[in-house]
Amino acid sequence: MVMNEHSKGGAPVKRAGAARPSGAKSLPDASRGSRDLWLDAACEMLLQQGVASVMILPLSKRLNLSRTSFYWFFADREELLDALIERWRDRNTGAVCRQMEAYAESAGEGVLNLFDCWLDPRLFDTKFEFAVRSWALQSDAVAAEIKAADNQRLEAITAMLTRFGYAPVEADVRARTIYLTQIGYITMQTEETLDVRMKRIPTYVEIFTGRVAEKRELDRFYGRHRYKPEI
Repeated sequence: MVMNEHSKGGAPVKRAGAARPSGAKSLPDASRGSRDLWLDAACEMLLQQGVASVMILPLSKRLNLSRTSFYWFFADREELLDALIERWRDRNTGAVCRQMEAYAESAGEGVLNLFDCWLDPRLFDTKFEFAVRSWALQSDAVAAEIKAADNQRLEAITAMLTRFGYAPVEADVRARTIYLTQIGYITMQTEETLDVRMKRIPTYVEIFTGRVAEKRELDRFYGRHRYKPEI
């Protein structure tokens, strides 16, 4: 949950569930949409125009739904913003942690599993990541969420490297190198063609792990992304 910046000491504030507006029972389902519909629209507005644009009235106009319909699903705008952060956390941080627990023959393949996140928006949404990091520049509460997410992701990468025999300090430094490189890609909005990035992958793996990636590991990675390297 996003911390309410006006709460004492910045502690999280539990919010009550959304209360149905009076007379809402007479509304058919299609007339009020759904929680996911409102949340999807809010996410699109966040990505396109930033958090200041995520307001109830513009959302209702975007969805062609009444403003009161919103209150079937959220108590207020703050609860909607909390839900956006929860979605970002579950999707992006969740993806990194799951990939670090996925099958890997070696640290190199573990890194390739992580690279799946950077190449597959169904796993990790880089545009969502950029939008939330931009939001954090305006909100101490969201900045705290970013810090917690960064720590959790780094711990997951470090744990993967430790499983493959790296000493704790080395695992920590390599994890930071791997992760912060990608955060740099995101915050700088670096763009590469798939072919260019794929050609760099084996060298990234070697630099990040100190070991050359096995051909069978690269083949599995390329296959997941339907990429055929030049022979």
